[in-house]
Amino acid sequence: MANSKIAVSDTPQIQIRFVTKQQQYAVPDYPLSVPTSIIISELNVLVNELLKEFLRTSLIEHIIERAISIEEVINVEYIVKHPPPEPQDCLIHDDWVSAVSMCEKWILTGCYDNTLHLWTAKGKHHLTIPGHSSPIKAVAWISLDGDIGVFVSASQDQTAILWKWNVESNSVETVHICKGHERGLEAVGVNSLSNLMATGSWDTMLKIWSTSLQDDSENGESASKRKKTDCSKTRVPLRTMKGHKEAISGVVWSDKTEIITSSWDHTLKIWDTELGGVKHEFTGNKSFFDLDYSPLSKVLITASADKHIRLYDPRSTEGAVVKSMFTSHTQWVQSIRWSTTEEHLFMSGAYDNNVKLWDARSPRAPLFDLSGHEDKVLCCNWSNPKFLVSGGTDNTVRVFKSRYAVV
Repeated sequence: MANSKIAVSDTPQIQIRFVTKQQQYAVPDYPLSVPTSIIISELNVLVNELLKEFLRTSLIEHIIERAISIEEVINVEYIVKHPPPEPQDCLIHDDWVSAVSMCEKWILTGCYDNTLHLWTAKGKHHLTIPGHSSPIKAVAWISLDGDIGVFVSASQDQTAILWKWNVESNSVETVHICKGHERGLEAVGVNSLSNLMATGSWDTMLKIWSTSLQDDSENGESASKRKKTDCSKTRVPLRTMKGHKEAISGVVWSDKTEIITSSWDHTLKIWDTELGGVKHEFTGNKSFFDLDYSPLSKVLITASADKHIRLYDPRSTEGAVVKSMFTSHTQWVQSIRWSTTEEHLFMSGAYDNNVKLWDARSPRAPLFDLSGHEDKVLCCNWSNPKFLVSGGTDNTVRVFKSRYAVV
């Protein structure tokens, strides 16, 4: 090769070919002869630092690890390097922030002092919402249509509350109080149609609820009867499903009739909401604290007590269902979320005070460490592609602006 730094005469040569799905960055795909000892910095000379985040070792180490023959032409795919997210704001609360979710420019947070808060993406506090009698463990947006926002909060007070927020008047009202769990709630998930939600609790039960704001009939009990008994705001579950042996820590809808849950009982379960039972079960070796499913890649990631993040392909019929393991956190991984626009990217938060940004194709190390938290990270969210947000026991929400957002 023309570059003297790469052409080393006494080192065995192999042929590689650079390929990419991002055609605007394509280079000629004819084979190139390179030494087997070629390392990241030398490949960067050829592809302008486009490969650095995925090849973490020398090429010969990669070849040995993958048992690749040096007689073959090796395809080396390259992509644009992700720029690091930029710290944008620090939202200060009065207590631990245990739940966070974002919708458009609005950030919804839930705290251990039983309150909800609404903030703008620019860090302006908009509203404090009391109502629960115990710490809030999960929040989710249901809809934001013009001047009306609807969201749900799940609390250790054994209830989930549906809220209606008038954006223009900045006023909020309790629409329904969902009662039925016998112990504190840990997780809530809303389906893609936003007409149903599911809650998971320390009582080991998974319950499904309507998200309708209408005070319609449920379980044969009329609205007029409930009003007479001073329970007009109380909503009962549409369905209760049993299967876990310990607390349900995470709930996510993977289809309109399918829910995946994680639990302290070391299992993941896939539920059929129409039949009301478990379709599949995966067993881990430690308690699961969270999970998330990507509708883009059709795979799920989990956070657990053994400090590892795992990627599962629930469709897998051959080999192990665990496809990758990501190790970098030094304490319990508490929260994990996929990007909604980039199928390979996800973020994680852990008890080691760290938030990390990952590429699922590169399990050896995270793309970036997002520093800022001074204590345990309890929650994270990437619903808005422009912002990565996280909350923790340092009473703050950290907001990072993604410079790679596709919107």
